[in-house]
Amino acid sequence: QVQLVESGGGMVQAGGSLRLSCAASGGTFINYHMGWFRQALGKEREFVAFVSWSGSRTYYTDSVKGRFTISRDNAKNTVYLQMNSLKAEDTAVYYCAAGPTSRGVGLTTAQMYDYWGQGTQVTVSS
Repeated sequence: QVQLVESGGGMVQAGGSLRLSCAASGGTFINYHMGWFRQALGKEREFVAFVSWSGSRTYYTDSVKGRFTISRDNAKNTVYLQMNSLKAEDTAVYYCAAGPTSRGVGLTTAQMYDYWGQGTQVTVSS
């Protein structure tokens, strides 16, 4: 059983930056690809970014390409989401998730992930 705990959310002005962290415990971190999702008020949860177990492959939803960077530190069992040039439409609760490597790479839907954090709120004021 993998436990995920996000941190780093908060309120920032448009154009600003935040870095989210997600610390994993209770499992073998390198057995999992990691993803970030977000859910805005009244909307469905959506995929944001993916990183493979080794960190060598990443995918992003189009709306964050060039602004967000996902990375992981396997020595620290932690995945990060660096968010730059934030926009009001990035406001949401952000969740990290772990999906087994057996499902292949490019996990872009919530159903491909087995474990989820509790979420951290990101609010971008315009």
